[in-house]
Amino acid sequence: MKAEELIRSIETEYLKSDLPTIHVGDTVRVGVRIQEGGKERVQPYEGTVIAMRNGGINETITVRRIFQGVGVERVFLLHSPRVASIKVLRRGKARRAKLYYLRDRVGKATRLKQRFDRPLD
Repeated sequence: MKAEELIRSIETEYLKSDLPTIHVGDTVRVGVRIQEGGKERVQPYEGTVIAMRNGGINETITVRRIFQGVGVERVFLLHSPRVASIKVLRRGKARRAKLYYLRDRVGKATRLKQRFDRPLD
């Protein structure tokens, strides 16, 4: 039991406190730090959150977008130093925890209804 408490206390130092509340179905813009040569830049990645996993320091979101007619999914570790910023652009109404069914859909069928329960930050 002591080991778990020690690990949890070390992890709390690295948890980000400025993250918005993210739900499955939301459209988010994630700023990802990318190293090119000696320079570092922030590349935006915008898409729909189709899955959320784990909790605490291991919390991840899977973001899906369509790029040049091909579906691209990326998994982001929320508390990673590589993730510079996360902004919720639109709240989506989802009735399930994982939206993997969106993988089989094309075009307008991938749209989700908008949720208006809380104002965006």
